[in-house]
Amino acid sequence: MLTRLGCRVLMFNQKMWLFLFMTSSIYHHERGFSSMSAEEGSSGNVKKQSTLSHGGLATASPLVGLPEFSHLGWGHWFTLRDLEMATNRFSSENIIGEGGYGIVYRGRLINGTEVAVKKLLNNLGQAEKEFRVEVEAIGHVRHKHLVRLLGYCVEGVHRLLVYEYVNNGNLEQWLHGNMHQYGTLTWEARMKVILGTAKALAYLHEAIEPKVIHRDIKSSNILIDDEFNAKVSDFGLAKLLDSGESHITTRVMGTFGYVAPEYANSGLLNEKSDIYSFGVLLLEAVTGRDPVDYARPANEVNLVEWLKTMVGTRRAEEVVDSSLEVKPPLRALKRTLLVALRCIDPDADKRPKMSQVVRMLEADEYPFREDRRKRKSGTASMEIETVKDISGPSDAEKMVISESHVEEG
Repeated sequence: MLTRLGCRVLMFNQKMWLFLFMTSSIYHHERGFSSMSAEEGSSGNVKKQSTLSHGGLATASPLVGLPEFSHLGWGHWFTLRDLEMATNRFSSENIIGEGGYGIVYRGRLINGTEVAVKKLLNNLGQAEKEFRVEVEAIGHVRHKHLVRLLGYCVEGVHRLLVYEYVNNGNLEQWLHGNMHQYGTLTWEARMKVILGTAKALAYLHEAIEPKVIHRDIKSSNILIDDEFNAKVSDFGLAKLLDSGESHITTRVMGTFGYVAPEYANSGLLNEKSDIYSFGVLLLEAVTGRDPVDYARPANEVNLVEWLKTMVGTRRAEEVVDSSLEVKPPLRALKRTLLVALRCIDPDADKRPKMSQVVRMLEADEYPFREDRRKRKSGTASMEIETVKDISGPSDAEKMVISESHVEEG
């Protein structure tokens, strides 16, 4: 049995471990993307080209039992008791999500704040690994379209992460699941969610250093708030990529149907893998179909291959989700399909950057017109490249373009 002094020493060692982990953790700094970071995101207490200081007094917590030095720039340090109280002792009635990583509970802190508490399963150290990954990836970045990590808990074998609660389900639920009972997402709402997701990925890939590769972009990881803003969540598989690295080699992880072919085949990972997954997500939003659906005829099981076939046979208008009461304008549909086809290009080098994707989605013209002008947004690296700057269109893209030009003529 541990003595009272022994318990104190054990608790101190746990706190010191987390403090050392946090202070030695890789930190992010923002690149010179003034337009992106000013409007959409920041890295909290991390200023450009600077590390964090831990010399001052910590922010006091309104929560019972919280250590004095609980605020290190990454959020509050919660005790297990705090989170038990918030979730009614981790009641099954509070469960809002679960998977191989653990269980997510809805909770309410004693100050009234609603939170999502992710309780990681301690499977052969997996909880420890995921805890480190998520804290390193998004522990102190801030962006309108990233779910915010509010704090964490480390006690004994317990590893918990506390996020803001996003109250309107996720994109998968709205397209395929129980949120569908409240109505069908309009085209405008879908594109708002897609654009928000694109902005979040552009921020993670291009505006901070080291860049963050999410590695599991899919509809269930795109949370939606009550104004239909996207919040990218679940960074348990994320990887960090330094500016000097073109890629890293890692075990293939992700969700079948969303994983980029070159990553699945070789294990070589960079931001182009996220861009492919985003392209699949965009097609999912347009069509209302799952990326892989074995309930469909054999030639329609794989969404990407089916879409390419439909576009290649000049049937692009038929791919729109049949549940949409108001179909999108043909021009908007074809522009969106062109962007998606760009993102799922089998040649990873031909996929656009996410900042380019954002501009394409926001533009009122086709992404592949011959236009040598470049829009600048603060730095040369944010220039929006034209068709000649990126690469030529694929055969499927040419079919969409040729149809569009006929209509405009």
